Amino acid sequence: MSESMRAFSLFLHIGATVIWIGGILLLTFLVVPELNRALAEQPALYQLLRRLRKRFTPLANLALATLIVTGVLQMSTDPNYEGLLSFNNRWSQALLFKHALLIVMAAAGLLLQLAVAPALERASLLRERGRGDAGEWNRLRGRERRLTWLIAALAGLILAASAWLTAI
Repeated sequence: MSESMRAFSLFLHIGATVIWIGGILLLTFLVVPELNRALAEQPALYQLLRRLRKRFTPLANLALATLIVTGVLQMSTDPNYEGLLSFNNRWSQALLFKHALLIVMAAAGLLLQLAVAPALERASLLRERGRGDAGEWNRLRGRERRLTWLIAALAGLILAASAWLTAI
């Protein structure tokens, strides 16, 4: 791969990281807590959280796909890369750790997107119409919150693993 193509791949990789991990951290630590404080239990809260989720999820998924493609390209051209399933140096061991974190994070994200978020949307719509079960909504919000915090923690660890890879 040419130097300019490698630089472009790195540009896309960093941009996707900013969108995916930056978005997760921004929503987790700033936006959602402030919305909860400002709109506590009002129907507007359910609508706004649902709209944020619907806008961010496709963008985050596109960023993740970009990260996978550009990451594979960068990995295969790195001088420390010794081949598939070869973990003989510290760089490849750090990369394995990073990929394990990424897999756990993606699994938590899938669980959130495919199970918790749809159930929460149904519960929110029912609550907006005054027919929902507050206990069910609170249980689902708690599950969403725990998964979101897990994802945010894993995002921080992935950034740390990336720094470790660069330093090796």
